[in-house]
Amino acid sequence: MCAQTKGMNSEVCRVVLKEFKISCATIILREDITVDQFIDVIEGNRAYLPVLYVFNKIDALTIEELDILDQMPNYVPISSQHEWNLEELMEEIWERCNMMRIYTKPRGQVPDYDEPVILHSSGNPTVEEFCNRIHRSLMESFSHAWVWGKSAKHQPQRCGREHRLMDEDVVSIVKKAG
Repeated sequence: MCAQTKGMNSEVCRVVLKEFKISCATIILREDITVDQFIDVIEGNRAYLPVLYVFNKIDALTIEELDILDQMPNYVPISSQHEWNLEELMEEIWERCNMMRIYTKPRGQVPDYDEPVILHSSGNPTVEEFCNRIHRSLMESFSHAWVWGKSAKHQPQRCGREHRLMDEDVVSIVKKAG
C-alpha cells in the first residue's frame, strides 16, 4: 500500500468493503486515492480519464497569478487573442494523444508536408502499420520502404515492414516489380 494522504487507510477500506458486502478481498493501492475514488472502483461505474486544462486569457493575468497557475498539473496557458502559446498547446495535445505524423514521399517528388498520415500508437508504429493505414491491400505488393528522419540510421535508409517509425519521419513505399 502506498502512502495515503487523502483520507484512505485500512480501517476506512474495511468499512467501505463491509458496506458493499465484500468480506474477503485483497486490496492493493498503487496510488494516493480518496475514499470516493475507492468507492467508484468498487462500484465499477466511473472511468478516470487523463485531462489537459487549457487556460485562456493569460494576457489579463499578473505574474503572481501565473505563478499560482504554474503549481497546477496538466495545464497549458494560452491567449487566443494574441495567439500566445498555441504551438505549445498543439504539441501537448499531440503528445498526450500519442499521435505521430508520418509524411509520404512519392518517387521523384518532394515529400508532402501538408497532409501527414496520422498514427495513434503508444509505441512506435511499424512500416506495415503505416501501409495498412494508407490502404489495406498495399502490403500485398510491398517490396521495401525508403525512410528519412529520426528512425533512420542514415538518410535515406532502406527498410522492411518491421522497421519502427518515429514522429515526422518521411516514408516512400516501393512496390514489387510486376
